[in-house]
Amino acid sequence: MKKIAVIGSGSWGVALSIHLASMGHQVKIWSFAKEEADLINNEKKCKFLPEVTLPENITCYTNFEETLEDTNYIIHVTPSKFVRNILKQYKSFVTNQPIIMCAKGFERETLNSLDQIIEEELPDHPYAVLSGPSHAEEVSRQIPTAMVAASKQESLQEEVRSLFMNDKMRIYTSYDIKGVELGGALKNIIAFCAGIAAELGLGDNSFAALITRGLTEISRLGVKMGGNQETFYGLTGLGDLIVTCLSEHSRNRRAGKLIGAGKTIEETREIVGMTIESIDNIEVAYELSKIYDVDMPIVHAVYDVLYHGLNPKEAVSMLMTRDKKSE
Repeated sequence: MKKIAVIGSGSWGVALSIHLASMGHQVKIWSFAKEEADLINNEKKCKFLPEVTLPENITCYTNFEETLEDTNYIIHVTPSKFVRNILKQYKSFVTNQPIIMCAKGFERETLNSLDQIIEEELPDHPYAVLSGPSHAEEVSRQIPTAMVAASKQESLQEEVRSLFMNDKMRIYTSYDIKGVELGGALKNIIAFCAGIAAELGLGDNSFAALITRGLTEISRLGVKMGGNQETFYGLTGLGDLIVTCLSEHSRNRRAGKLIGAGKTIEETREIVGMTIESIDNIEVAYELSKIYDVDMPIVHAVYDVLYHGLNPKEAVSMLMTRDKKSE
């Protein structure tokens, strides 16, 4: 039995907490909102996962020192745009506990991936990245899921595997932190496009083309940024792309549908009611494609839809009539 601090009380943080608690670990969640902490502690409920009841060995705090005190691991699960600020707030309470980054995305201001933020804020501190096709709604209900734990240290890969793996969650290991990080961050953009496609009434042929060519764009940029090509065709690339593009659980897909229906970005954020990583990530991917000189026509088209008023139907037409190329 381990003592685990989970930084973040959103749906993914709580789902991972439920999974870990079901394995017998003692879990302490940090929440920025007293209302959420009270709901977890007093009613064993999470407002983002209303169908599940939390185990008794989960408690929630709004104080970093209490949350991190006497713990073996720190699992960071906040929206990507808050990762650095929150890490700055709790890093003085970190001792030798490895940090396991379970958020997905980029830092908009610096274009950094989340592993870079850990390395900048806590140099030489042990950390791992956990990612894969994993909706919180399903993990919280113990539906079988497979994920990847990536770290520079083989010993930490094995620790994370042992911490999470049981008959409901299978963990593979990898040294490719960059590839695992980028697959998880960039797939949200293609899922957003899938939502637009669904709202436009496009068919299976279109979805197959979007996922396949979207994966091509993700892997092009990912390899240029230091990831391994094969990683993007595994669980954290193709696997995560499939589940996020095709599932109604996906808030990124839902956001795309709202944009496809003519809603503004502000209206979409309000309706979804939770962080939409894809909208922020589209800006970052657009900038990175220019910095690394990578051809990403889908990303550029959806960027124009969001920020230059391009009609989604016109964007589809533009993509279909680009210059002829070999695959």
